[in-house]
Formats: sequence, structure tokens, C-alpha cells
Amino acid sequence: MNDLQYKTYAVTNEIDLNKIAVECGIKKKYTWEEPLILHGPVLERILGENSGENEKIMVFSFGSIVFINSQMKHTEIFMKYLKKIKPDIDIEHFDRFQDDYALHFNEGDELDFTDKYVQVPGKELFYPELVSIIIAKSVALERIEEQLGKILDNIESKIDNLEKGRLHIGNKELAKTTSRIVRHEYNTIAYIMILDKPDVTWVNSEAAEFYFKMSEFFELNDRYEVIKSKTEILKSIVDGLADISMSMRGLFLEWIVIVLIVMEVVLMFLDLIK
Repeated sequence: MNDLQYKTYAVTNEIDLNKIAVECGIKKKYTWEEPLILHGPVLERILGENSGENEKIMVFSFGSIVFINSQMKHTEIFMKYLKKIKPDIDIEHFDRFQDDYALHFNEGDELDFTDKYVQVPGKELFYPELVSIIIAKSVALERIEEQLGKILDNIESKIDNLEKGRLHIGNKELAKTTSRIVRHEYNTIAYIMILDKPDVTWVNSEAAEFYFKMSEFFELNDRYEVIKSKTEILKSIVDGLADISMSMRGLFLEWIVIVLIVMEVVLMFLDLIK
């Protein structure tokens, strides 16, 4: 088996694999846990030309796409094809979140991880699959991390207003902010499935050890925990803002009631004078 070159993109939050499978004539029902693997004649029908040596495209339900031994021309053709199935993909900036990686087979040598490649001591079939899964999750996490940053920036502006004594947040705006946080949390936990291990790791101890070490190298669990922690903090902040906003509305209504009572007393006093 020759060395493999990986090019990975995180292009959206969710991809319906079964919809692509139907388009490609693949008679299989895909679950969240398994990627759609395109190669051979199926891939060549999409590309409209012959595929390269050992070329594959792996599509993950959580929005990542891994191109193995693909040239940029094929990447662009596939992205245009996917755009027809998933219209919300930004075809002009699909490469915003990406990573390049390589898998080198060197029998007898020790397992070695670097930022650009991993060197493995054998040619077991599980290596290409597990490398794809980990890189796909890593790039998807990068996309999620940026989305979280935008939510934090939005919350920070509200905290700045609160410090200045100005907090004018309507129920609609609070609901929108809360929904963004919930959606972000759902995308992270449900779609990327950081804590879930591939099936092969349950039946093959070597695969399990490799998956664990590579996950550690890419800090998948640590990054997930940071995102989870920040999300919990965000939810607490939004709850606090909602309580403050409700209290301010309640105080405003109390003042209106007081003003109305005073006005009524004044009017009664004026009537008595007359």
C-alpha cells in the first residue's frame, strides 16, 4: 500500500449521507456513525473522468469531507456536485476550514505522529479509515470553535452595555441568542460525536490503541471539553442576562404603576380644590 495524502474540509454543520447515496445509486442506509465512502466507478461518474490511484472521498454526516489522493480539480468538481444536494454550502469559501495530512507506511518502524503526517509500522487496513475520522473531527471542531467565538463576541457586547447601565434586550433577541447556543451545543455533541469510537476499535486492540494515541495528538477530547465548558458558561450568562432583563422590565412596570397612582391622587386633589 502506497502512502496516502489527505485534504480535509469542514463545509457545513450537517450532510445527509443517504441523499447522496440515493443520487449515486448506492443501495445502503447510512447512520450517523459511518462515513459515505466514494471511490471507483461511483466516484468516476461524479467526476466525469477517471479517478486517481487509491483516490477516495469520505463524506461525514457532521459536515466534513476528506479527499484522499485527490487533485484540486476533482475536489472542485465534487464540491460543485455537493452544492446541488446541499445548497447552503458556500462554494466560494469551502476551504476556509481545512487541513493537509499524510499517512506514511514504514514497516518495522515505530509509530510517529507529526503535524504534517503520521508514520505507521504496518499496512493494516484500519489505518486509512481512522486517520480520516480523526482529521475530519479535528477540522469540524475548528469550525465549531470559530462559531463559538462569534457567540462569545456577541455576548461580550451585551455585558459591556450592562456595565454601562444599558441593557435593552428583547425576548426575541434573548431567544435568538439562546437558540444559537443550543444549536452550537447540539452540533458539537450530536454531530461530531467526539466521545464515540469507530466500530473497528472495539474489536481490534491495535486499532483502539492507534485511535487513542492519534486522538490525543490532535487533542480532540481536550478541545471538546473546552468547548463544552465555554458552552455551559455561555448558558449561565444568558440565563443571568434574562433574569436581569426581566427584573428591569418589572421595575419599569412598578414605576409606571406608581406614576399612575400619583397622577390619580393629583387629579383627585384638584377635584377637591374645585
